[in-house]
Amino acid sequence: MITTYISLGSNIEREYHIQAAITELAQLGSECRVSPLYEAEPVGFDGPNFYNCVVVIKTSLSLSTLQQTLKQLELKYGRAPDARKNQDRTLDLDILLFGEEVRQSGPILPRSDLFKFAFVLLPMMALSPDLVIPGDGRTVAQVWHGFEHSQALWPVECAAIEG
Repeated sequence: MITTYISLGSNIEREYHIQAAITELAQLGSECRVSPLYEAEPVGFDGPNFYNCVVVIKTSLSLSTLQQTLKQLELKYGRAPDARKNQDRTLDLDILLFGEEVRQSGPILPRSDLFKFAFVLLPMMALSPDLVIPGDGRTVAQVWHGFEHSQALWPVECAAIEG
C-alpha cells in the first residue's frame, strides 16, 4: 500500500462536489483522512471562491491507474474534458505526493502546487506537519513556516464534509 496525498478543489456546488470526491477517494484505498476544509479566493482569475482540502489514503493502485481514476472522477462530476487552468470548476483532483516517488514528468511529484499555493500547503500542514517531502528534505511544517503568500484563505465550518 502506498500513501498518497490528493488535493481537492471546487468552486461550483462546492459542498456537494467536495463531499462526493471524499466519498469516492475513500473507496480507492484505506485509512482515509481528510484535512480541514478551507475557502480560498481563486488564483489567476476572477470567479467564485473555492473550497479546498487534502485527502490522504493508502492505496494499492499504481500511479498511472490512480491518475486515470482521478481524471474519470473529475469528468463524472461535470468537469469539461477540455478544461483549462485558471477557470471555474466542479472538481479538481491532483496527486500531491505518491509514496516516496520523485518524478520530473507525467505527473511531476511532489506536485509543485505544494510549494506555491496556500490552499494546498495549509491543508497538508493540518494533516501531516512532520511529513518529510520526498526529494525536498524539508517537512511540510518547515515549508509552511518559510512560505509567503498573499492569497486570502480561511477555515470553513461545514458539518456536511467528512471522511
